[in-house]
Amino acid sequence: MEGMNTVRRNAYCKLNLTLDVLGRAAGYHMLDSLAVTVDLSDKVILTKRRDDKISIRMHGAGSELLLPERNNAFIAARRFQEKFRTAGVDITVWKNIPMAAGLGGSSADSAAVIAGMGALFSVKDRAALKELANECGSDTAYLLTGGLARLRGRGEQISPLPFRKLFFVILLPAEGVSTAEAFAKFDELGLPGGKRTEEAVSLFENAPAWAAKCFGNDLYPAAKTLCPAVEEAYLTAKALSPLGVSMTGSGSAVFALFETRELALWAASKVTKFRTVVAESVLPNFTKIRSPFALGEGEGEEE
Repeated sequence: MEGMNTVRRNAYCKLNLTLDVLGRAAGYHMLDSLAVTVDLSDKVILTKRRDDKISIRMHGAGSELLLPERNNAFIAARRFQEKFRTAGVDITVWKNIPMAAGLGGSSADSAAVIAGMGALFSVKDRAALKELANECGSDTAYLLTGGLARLRGRGEQISPLPFRKLFFVILLPAEGVSTAEAFAKFDELGLPGGKRTEEAVSLFENAPAWAAKCFGNDLYPAAKTLCPAVEEAYLTAKALSPLGVSMTGSGSAVFALFETRELALWAASKVTKFRTVVAESVLPNFTKIRSPFALGEGEGEEE
């Protein structure tokens, strides 16, 4: 049970099943991506203060070294306070999502802070919360609600899609990739952007296994140039004979999609060089979902 003055949130990360770079506008790269939230998450705890101060404590994954002024969760709390004229909060984040992996961990933490402060201070204006989230990072508004969605523009144009229970193995190279450096390298390489997202979205409703053949990421050539372990992880994942494989975000994490959790667990057991995580797609509201691959089965397990 949440107390009157404390809320706890799971900050779920995301996988970009596709990521097309469509050019630039107003100084930003324009994207088209099919994304899904999975059950790898940070834990965020917020406690209301009587004064206007905001504090943050980070635990795990090297996050203790982050300065508050560079910590997206802290920045999100400060902007929430300024926008809605609230008291301060104490924030504790237990990091489980690897950093610099393209999994959207910092955006997930920001989204959890915004949702948590909304609950603490009874702010229910969803449009205002989404507007605030868009100010805090490209994926933050999407991660407020999660699920399966098409993301366009800078990620602020969100088109939810019917949710699917999906099973992944995520491969995590030891080295991370800087998002800024990945986009700079993409520009330097002068590669054309893809158009795979449109086809993947059209296939996903009735033929998710075929949609997996459309998985791909325009930033992959840049990321593997910056971090050779990305390509090694990709080839390792592809050798597991998944339905589809790609890199998420700007890397360095790579994922492979499988028909069932059992197959994902088996595949993960075959990977020895990289840390792996077996993950399932997740909805924050924990809806029961049937696996699109599980013929003859009953409803999926409750999250």
